[in-house]
Amino acid sequence: MTVLVFDTATTYGAVCGLSTGERARTARAGDVLAAVDELVGASRDLDGIVVGRGPGSFTSIRIGLAVARTLSLALGLPVAGASTLDAFAGGTPVLDARRGEVFAPGPRACKPHELDVDGLLLVGDGAVRYREAFEAAGATVPPDDDPRHIPDPLLLLERAGPFGAAALVEPLYVREPDAKPAA
Repeated sequence: MTVLVFDTATTYGAVCGLSTGERARTARAGDVLAAVDELVGASRDLDGIVVGRGPGSFTSIRIGLAVARTLSLALGLPVAGASTLDAFAGGTPVLDARRGEVFAPGPRACKPHELDVDGLLLVGDGAVRYREAFEAAGATVPPDDDPRHIPDPLLLLERAGPFGAAALVEPLYVREPDAKPAA
């Protein structure tokens, strides 16, 4: 079974992989199809898709889900979702939530100082962005260029929910979006 896996929810852009172990990455979430194209090409047979469903940037999550749904409908493939927080190993994931906040396991959004991180090894773009605060609170944060900070799409495959219709994979929003419809 060959499964395409990708996540677009973090500031690291789009990470993409195949269940066969191949990986690709783009700097922007909106370029996820370039990473998919690099891995899949025209001749690869796929059996399913796993997509990271957040938490993360509202727009980036929507990009990932839209691409998963489009590919699913065009190719007739089932889709499964997994939390972006599940794409990290070797430490506790902390993602940059903007607005001076982070996404942490739970999942929850909070100010960095609200997390009890004493003695923890933190990974992810939020750990890098708030390194000083976390290290002052007793956490360890690997160097900025450590690969543990980048989501691993193959971990999403291991931790994905059941495969089914693409429309059943819902985004994992932990807080309300910034944009609101006009009244």
